[in-house]
Amino acid sequence: MKNWRGYSLVIYIFFFLNSISAQESGQKLIILHTNDLHSRLDGFAPANTYTPLSLNDDNTIGGFSRIATLIKNEKLNNPDKLLVLDDGDFLMGTIYHYMEEYNGFQLPLMKEMGFDFVAIGNHEFDFGPGKLSLILERSVLTGDIPEILLSNAEFDKDDADDDSLEELYKSGTLKRSAIIERSGIKIGLFSLIGKDADEVAPLAAPVSFANQKRSAKKFVKQLRKEGADIVICLSHGGVVKDKKSAWEGEDVKLAKKVKGLDIIISGHTHTELQEPLMVKETIIVQTGDYGRNLGRMELIVSGDNIELKKYELIPIDDSIRGDEKIQSRIDKQKSLIKEKLFTPLGYDPYETLIKSDFKLECDEYGGNIESSNLGPLIADAIYNYINTSSKPGSDIVMVAAGVIRDRINPGLLSIQDIFRVMSLGSGNDEIPGYPLATVYLSGIEIKRMMEILLVSSKSSPANYCFYSGLEADYNPDKGLLKKISAIRLVDSEGNKRPVDISKKSAELYSVSANAYMLEFIGIIKKTTFGLINVFPKFADGSPVEDMAEAIIDFNSSLPGVQEGKEWIALVEYLRSMEDSDEDGIPELSEIYRNPSPRLIPVETEK
Repeated sequence: MKNWRGYSLVIYIFFFLNSISAQESGQKLIILHTNDLHSRLDGFAPANTYTPLSLNDDNTIGGFSRIATLIKNEKLNNPDKLLVLDDGDFLMGTIYHYMEEYNGFQLPLMKEMGFDFVAIGNHEFDFGPGKLSLILERSVLTGDIPEILLSNAEFDKDDADDDSLEELYKSGTLKRSAIIERSGIKIGLFSLIGKDADEVAPLAAPVSFANQKRSAKKFVKQLRKEGADIVICLSHGGVVKDKKSAWEGEDVKLAKKVKGLDIIISGHTHTELQEPLMVKETIIVQTGDYGRNLGRMELIVSGDNIELKKYELIPIDDSIRGDEKIQSRIDKQKSLIKEKLFTPLGYDPYETLIKSDFKLECDEYGGNIESSNLGPLIADAIYNYINTSSKPGSDIVMVAAGVIRDRINPGLLSIQDIFRVMSLGSGNDEIPGYPLATVYLSGIEIKRMMEILLVSSKSSPANYCFYSGLEADYNPDKGLLKKISAIRLVDSEGNKRPVDISKKSAELYSVSANAYMLEFIGIIKKTTFGLINVFPKFADGSPVEDMAEAIIDFNSSLPGVQEGKEWIALVEYLRSMEDSDEDGIPELSEIYRNPSPRLIPVETEK
């Protein structure tokens, strides 16, 4: 009896401890996540040094085949406990997005990599809702794709331009919400495009996006009613730091206002959160951008209790051997792009174009965008391109920070690397990139435009503008419409002449930018509630009603309009730089290490 009692006690303790352990541990759930991949299949420059199938021999960060290896390894270890998510802006930013409307490559690739759900971000609308629906349809025809989420899209009943996208909800290609089960846990998911993302997606029209907070409350309630144990929002809203280095932003506000929201996979602001933010009971995570990191979240779920056991950002670097099958598919796509896009233009995208021994960048969210050395280079490249390749040329060139999508790293750079810098948009031809256009403004209108861009860039850094062909005296301490006191035109030889900014002057000056940027000029009156008027004009003073009519024709001897693109301007400008060591490769000019300012600071008079 004594031995039996002892044996019974051991069994009791064993089962009791296991019961406690089970109650404490609950069910394990692993979430891997990315955001703002921007078609960065080959990683983060320079592309010619990227060797994903060998280890420890390149410095290139990122790469889809490396991410695929991590996902597949995780699936081997946790096959029934893994959920893989992307928060949107998966397209747009490299040569790869160019082919999407033709063969729908990236989404089937992401499915093969192991992604379960992918959200739609603002940049998926860069070609308009019609092109987005075409890309999704072609992707479905190509192969299996992840579940695609977009919860707060609203459609215009009176405009047919968004009908094809609306139809994709009916076919199930697009979903507003979903529930999936992992490890016995019912996980509810929905996605949102935030306010700032909406504002920088004008080509999404006539699609609009419902208020994030109201939409989130609606879908949390709906998913809970459908039995979700966890609710996850893929929110393309973002987080940023305020002046006191405290975290704020649309996704922080969302977490504060919406009850029952367990996790926000954040995006849009390209913010690298090494540690999750805990806002009330909501976990917020974001990986940065371009696939530099893979987020890994380990949760223990027991009833209503969700415990974050572990979180890490896994750097995607040369310590990870890429997946051969995924890389093989990428290499085949690369060959197709070269044949279809670059060869007809006379370019080899992988040939070394230029070398640099310093970095050029434009960090939109870094807080010091005014000191960018990349913005002035791009503006000068476009100025040179327009004034040497088209008539009658242009007085002023503008480049918005929001369309600069990559830095130029030290080393040997190819056309593929340079394309990434100015990769967004499309025109009316088959060459990617927003077309360059020219409008005419009076001196006072140029001043007003610059003043509004300076003010709006404080809340939205994407609106900060770089210039070529002008310099302006600028006092940041002055009030609205009083910061700029003088503007001068500066030609390629350095000659200067003043711009007449008096209200009575009727003289017009030509202003060039991509057509997307110039659309903003026409809506300044609307955005300032009628307080400030700027009217884009043709050279004869007649109004520009349709920006398509202002697109520059770079070869009038051919039928139609031969569009110019910003990335081509940059390629040609870099190609023209001096090869001082005569090795056949130009060197990036030293003047762009610290370029002269175009906005000249002036002190307040005492």
